[in-house]
Amino acid sequence: MADKGRYLARLKRIEGQARGIHRMVDEDVYCIDILTQISALTSALEGVALALLDDHLRHCVVGAATRGGPEAEEKLREASAAIARLVKS
Repeated sequence: MADKGRYLARLKRIEGQARGIHRMVDEDVYCIDILTQISALTSALEGVALALLDDHLRHCVVGAATRGGPEAEEKLREASAAIARLVKS
């Protein structure tokens, strides 16, 4: 994973956002403000997911496709399944 450090930094910020939402609920902050933060957290997670998917396609899938064989088919199936899960969420 080429951008591991970047992913870890983004996930650390997302953890902070989640803790902030927890604190907001605990402190009875206005519901709309909490929902706004949940939306931001969701967008941040989706951003990480899309970046990971892009890395997977550029490295794992392209490499397997270049080599051919059953591994290529498997990597394509995995990518398609991951995309389907992301679209559903």
